[in-house]
Amino acid sequence: MTVTSDVTSDATGDAHVVVPCPAGLDVRRTTGRLRRGTGDPTWSWAPDGIWHATRRGGDVVTLRLRPVPGGVRADAWGPGAEAALSDAPGLLGLQDDASGFAAHLHPVVARAHRTHGGVRLARGGDVWSTVVTAVLEQRVVGVDAHASWRRLVTRHGTAAPGPAPEGLRVAPPPRVWATLPVWEWRGAGVDAQRSDTVRRAAAVAHAFHADLTPAELARRLLTVRGIGPWTAAEVTSRALGDPDAVQVGDAHLPHLVGWALTGRRADDAGMLRLLSPWQGHRQRVLVLLQTTHLGRMPAYGPRARRALPLR
Repeated sequence: MTVTSDVTSDATGDAHVVVPCPAGLDVRRTTGRLRRGTGDPTWSWAPDGIWHATRRGGDVVTLRLRPVPGGVRADAWGPGAEAALSDAPGLLGLQDDASGFAAHLHPVVARAHRTHGGVRLARGGDVWSTVVTAVLEQRVVGVDAHASWRRLVTRHGTAAPGPAPEGLRVAPPPRVWATLPVWEWRGAGVDAQRSDTVRRAAAVAHAFHADLTPAELARRLLTVRGIGPWTAAEVTSRALGDPDAVQVGDAHLPHLVGWALTGRRADDAGMLRLLSPWQGHRQRVLVLLQTTHLGRMPAYGPRARRALPLR
């Protein structure tokens, strides 16, 4: 996918590109997978577009995506603007290659693909922030992990550059996460096991790059104590758009896959067996099933434990 070079600069340093997009691209659902809850302070769904505050190469940037005839216009502000604009096609899922995806192998997958064919696998690009969100989501319910992320980024992040919506923040860099005092973690409902994992990861964050292959990034992540296959798959799927990542160890995904494809619950081994016909595109199948069926399947077993209340 070629990006039309329509880059301009003014006194404020604003720049933009117009990214040609295929008809039917579902920008909101594609990018929405990267948003950690509706209150994620690094994202804003506004009438004038989708806003995202992030980092590229250590530089802060605010990105706005809005549809225009023939594609999506991406506007950026801040020192990381040019890098973020060059990554815009990946963020929109335009680098997602579905070649060889055999949706027809199961009627449920085929129907989901027909209904939600506009949903692509986005490449978020901000590996470090994705590591933090994934670790925060270990062993707790999503609403608590999202609340922890919201509080910590709001308190310790950076105001988004440019004319950003009120409250939009850039998540802290690794050095800030590494030095957060214990009371900040506990006040955000984060236990010692997860906060220690973030600190250990921060010490080697320089090794986590968006230009790595998913396999290599996963290998490096797994060297950090406290990061296992589930967390590594969360990071490669969201930060790199890994089409084959499978979050083994998830509390709900096996049941979703089992219920959607067979009408019965499944464990991790059963999920992997059911997904094996789509080797190379297993994350794609998971996203399609989540988009179509999440919230509709029966509840299985107890909910995960709640985190401590936020103060």
